Amino acid sequence: MKCIVNGTILLPDGPVCGKALAFENGRVVGLIDAAPAGAERIDAAGGIVSPGLVDVHCHGFMGMDASNGRIDELREMSRRMAKWGVTAWLPTTMTLMWPTLERCFGAIRAAQAQCLSADWAGAQVLGCHAEGPFINARKKGAQDGAAIQTPDFEKLRPWTDVVRLMTVAPEVEGALPFIREATANGVFISMGHTAATAGEALAGVEAGVSHATHTFNAMTPLTHREPGVVGVALSDSRVYCELIADTFHVDPMLYPLMVRQKGDRLVLITDSIQEAHQPDGPYERDGQTIIVNGIRLRFPNGTIAGSALTMDLAVRNFRAHTGLPLHEVVNMASLYPARSVGADGEKGSLEPGKDADILITDADFNIRATFVRGERAF
Repeated sequence: MKCIVNGTILLPDGPVCGKALAFENGRVVGLIDAAPAGAERIDAAGGIVSPGLVDVHCHGFMGMDASNGRIDELREMSRRMAKWGVTAWLPTTMTLMWPTLERCFGAIRAAQAQCLSADWAGAQVLGCHAEGPFINARKKGAQDGAAIQTPDFEKLRPWTDVVRLMTVAPEVEGALPFIREATANGVFISMGHTAATAGEALAGVEAGVSHATHTFNAMTPLTHREPGVVGVALSDSRVYCELIADTFHVDPMLYPLMVRQKGDRLVLITDSIQEAHQPDGPYERDGQTIIVNGIRLRFPNGTIAGSALTMDLAVRNFRAHTGLPLHEVVNMASLYPARSVGADGEKGSLEPGKDADILITDADFNIRATFVRGERAF
């Protein structure tokens, strides 16, 4: 048995002091008064003991990307993101031609299997978030318009064990029957890159949509006579709302509004792409130029190309702009994203029986140590 002592332990409903967190065989045992004789003691040195973070929307960083279809890159990204507190993630593909997507899905399927082995040092791969290709060209943003396709569940059927979350525009031809069949086969559907009216978005929710991709970005806005996708996403309790809390994609003035509207349906994500965490300047990829300027990644025409956010920074940003207690913000980066893709039985909190995905941080949520399934990953 291992025990983390001398720390404030973040549970979903609040912090606990004066207890030790026990775990063994990769699972949380629970809170105990003191480490028993023979247990390995890990001193949190007065810091925070937090559940590991779950990123359900991350493409890549440092020149690596899930859309490259390389298991070595998935392995290296998993290893590196542990230093940012991520213990589980969904490698996220872009809108690509279907044969290319199948190559990516194959790599992610292999990573899902390999990450349970002893030699996988880093965040666990829970499956894939396929951001497209069944989206609306009018709201494609950074996606490749030439690769946008009509929804076809028969294409997805062989990959339902891999694709855990899929971004779809609910208004495009064939989307509603696709959504019904995909959700019936265990795939969670997110509405995004969509020009839907509020009525079309609501029809998507009725068909099974339970998620909104990077809320506010690449979707119809909320106005006083046409609430749009944003209005439906914020007002419908069946929908989890992703948020890129980098203070750039969405103005922080809206963070408290999202808390009031969504509560436990608010999900912090990174939407990080392969140009993230690289020196400022232009980068060429697939015939496109992406200009990196700090946290801002844009195409030459000014369109946002993606994010350079990390999950630990998302927690710090959101906390700073809302004043919420740390455990509530951590829920938005751990328990709620896990729940949004059906992984909360094993991930997202430090409750007995769940995977021992644990962080030790300082009071400002800077990561000191990361454990994935009970093993130190950072």
